Amino acid sequence: MEGSPIPVLTVQTVPFEDQKPTGGGGLRRPTAVFESQRNYLQNFVQSVLSSVDLRDRQGCTMVVGSDGRYFSRTAIEVVVQMAAANGIGRLVIGQNGILSTPAVSCIIRKIKAAGGIILTASHCPGGPGGEFGVKFNVANGVEIIDSVEVYLNLLRTIFDFSAIRGLLTGPNQLKIRIDAMNGVMGPYVRRILCDELGAPANSAVDCIPLEDFGGQYPDPNLTYATSLLEAMKGGEYGFGAAFDADGDRYMILGQNGFFVNPSDSLAIIAANLSCIPYFCQMAVRGFGRSMPTSTALDRVAKSMKVPVYETPAGWRFFSNLMDSGRCSLCGEESFGTGSDHIREKDGLWAVLIWLSVMAARKQSVEEIVREHWAKYGRHYYCRFDYEALDPRTAFFIMRDLEALVMDKSFCNQQFAVGNNVYSVQKATSFEYVDPVDGTVTKRQGLRIIFSDASRLIFRLSASSHVRATLRIYAESYEKDPSKHDREPQAVLSPLIAIALKISQIHERTSRKGPTVIT
Repeated sequence: MEGSPIPVLTVQTVPFEDQKPTGGGGLRRPTAVFESQRNYLQNFVQSVLSSVDLRDRQGCTMVVGSDGRYFSRTAIEVVVQMAAANGIGRLVIGQNGILSTPAVSCIIRKIKAAGGIILTASHCPGGPGGEFGVKFNVANGVEIIDSVEVYLNLLRTIFDFSAIRGLLTGPNQLKIRIDAMNGVMGPYVRRILCDELGAPANSAVDCIPLEDFGGQYPDPNLTYATSLLEAMKGGEYGFGAAFDADGDRYMILGQNGFFVNPSDSLAIIAANLSCIPYFCQMAVRGFGRSMPTSTALDRVAKSMKVPVYETPAGWRFFSNLMDSGRCSLCGEESFGTGSDHIREKDGLWAVLIWLSVMAARKQSVEEIVREHWAKYGRHYYCRFDYEALDPRTAFFIMRDLEALVMDKSFCNQQFAVGNNVYSVQKATSFEYVDPVDGTVTKRQGLRIIFSDASRLIFRLSASSHVRATLRIYAESYEKDPSKHDREPQAVLSPLIAIALKISQIHERTSRKGPTVIT
């Protein structure tokens, strides 16, 4: 028996000034903004749907998923209703609305969907007082699918699962601890690392997705993943990892809490691609890194004789490179790494890379890192985040800083800090010309390069319309292996002193220090 067609309602609305997508192609705001402002979510969803050509939209398939945060269920209902009204023929939705960002990208490619809508605010906290967001991945029935199965099948084609299983279950079993931080990765960790690869069930912690992530900040770094860090410091586990809310960022720890800087992780993965069947079958065409990411990757690329592309922050720049066949592996210092297997950063994929390398080389995390430093040198690196700044204050700090460093007299200037003297060799406002389509992206951060190859970078990241984040990055290269055991902040303190002096950020914000150091 056929039912009557559902009537399509046309709702009058007004535009919102603050809905311009971020560099990652999404919208992220306090949850209260979505809940309290009439049609705020609906406006953005309609804009996303309207970005698909009307002829392609009619009867097409789209993927919908979330990281399970508060307001996701309400938002999914809105997306379903609006997709039907826009003529979308089929929606593929994860069980209970749960899909990681890498899984959405994987499913889009597998079923040739028109795109995917992901309800996430990445590593930001959830709950009524937290944040909510909407991302769109390009590429009237509703199908509920297994959140993990399609993604798992892809991973089976990339990795040697038997080698990883041997590492986790053999006579010299590697004890691991994986923290999903009550985000979307819980089901993936349990199904793939425990059920499929044999790690004991108690290897996985905080694996139940919660609307407020258990009150914690689902950001995998040393500041917020403290329970994992403390567990690793005890020495019981040889490998540890944590993921952000939607599963595209990761952190790696070795025994006794040995931290792997994400820039180093990217370079080490690049240097060990021969351990991964996928890359043995596919020619390595090139690497990509965001401009603030350390230049450790560049040294690996040079030794492998492949190009490396330096891009602004924002995964879409990498996607262009991968779609054009220029790039096989890419990453950023903000704990995101990925390859052309799904055109998205992928936390669990990166963890499986590390486990594959450990299985192949029969070495610990720390041994792999130290051997890499011995061969290529160590790039001491850190990032200072000044979060929740007044946007006007942050804007004027960057404006004045740009005027200072772009002045011709700034080049060749010397800064003496203690026994160290740094000579400015080059100072630029970073500009990127896309080698694929020729588009030019300007003013992507201020970059100061010194004569010893040390770098200072300043970048403004507007995370919402009511607050801003100013980031300072410092990098110093050390070739001598006898000097590879120093504390990064001790090595970089002279550079940080220069950064604080020329930016006056503490004086102009009344801050005594950064919110987060990574």
